[in-house]
Amino acid sequence: MRPFLDSSSVVDDGPELLRRLDRAGYLFMRGLLPADVVRTLRLELLNIAQEEGWTRAGTPLEDGIANPDAFAVEPQERYRKCYFRMYKREAFHALPHHPNLTGLFERMVGEEILMHPRIIGRVIFPRRDGGEDFTTPAHQDFPHVQGTSDTFSAWFPLADCPRQMGSLTVAEGSHMQGVYDFRPAFGAGGLEVIDPLIGRWVGGDFAAGDVLIFHSLTVHKAVPNLTDRLRLSIDCRFQRASDPVNRDSVELDNGPLSWEDIYADWKSTEHQYYWRKRDLHFAPFDRSFHERRDELAFECAAQGDRRAVSALERILAYDPNPAKRDRAAELLSRLSAAGPV
Repeated sequence: MRPFLDSSSVVDDGPELLRRLDRAGYLFMRGLLPADVVRTLRLELLNIAQEEGWTRAGTPLEDGIANPDAFAVEPQERYRKCYFRMYKREAFHALPHHPNLTGLFERMVGEEILMHPRIIGRVIFPRRDGGEDFTTPAHQDFPHVQGTSDTFSAWFPLADCPRQMGSLTVAEGSHMQGVYDFRPAFGAGGLEVIDPLIGRWVGGDFAAGDVLIFHSLTVHKAVPNLTDRLRLSIDCRFQRASDPVNRDSVELDNGPLSWEDIYADWKSTEHQYYWRKRDLHFAPFDRSFHERRDELAFECAAQGDRRAVSALERILAYDPNPAKRDRAAELLSRLSAAGPV
């Protein structure tokens, strides 16, 4: 695998940043965020993980040593219980507003930006020996995010993250081919791009404060976490404020948490409801990508293919259609007979 092209030297050159992103589909920035701020948030989240039994008893908090008996992945209920506690933390939402990050996007696009308030955190357990691999598979963000395809994700770990801890990799130039065909897979999102994109993958080690930025159509994936530690990361999304946005990127309608739930214990209102002060243009959400994923998951599960598990769990957790949820529950029950789900 080739190493990332380091674009840190052109951090102040907005047009050059855009040229590089247009060409390669990504930017890798060393030390864009203050390492001490990033590590402080990690400790805050690890404290919650410790209280939920996700870290090994008797080990230093800052080491983040995972308790393998607590293994959980999104969207399992045991995962969501802990994650929702993390998601309510004010510092979790404040960090993506850091001027080093927002300023880069403003320079790059040359106009006012919108940061999606629905940021995403990941807590990745070490890969289980002999267990199914829930490493985030190769995928594109656009089918999940939509709005404008010119949405850019910023991904950063909350500590030093060498490749063996499960850092992110991208397929260079893959944003130029539209939406790739996909199939059900273990891991976040429940789908993976079928094309192996041989020879296109770039990656490397991350230090606390490093940031990887990529286009919504850029294919990306994680590598397995082969350490004994939890890998904590955040990805947040930015776009031109003048471009259409998916309403689900900014609101929490009918979800398990409301913004009121999240803001309940915050000390500041600075980052609350900021998007509602904008005259945003909402684009309809095309559910065909998810419907296709779910259709394929039902077909795979009916044939006993356990790669459908993650997609079925997402249907059970999030789909508004009760008939689909019942079907997913039935198929998950069948698959569990072959081993733990």
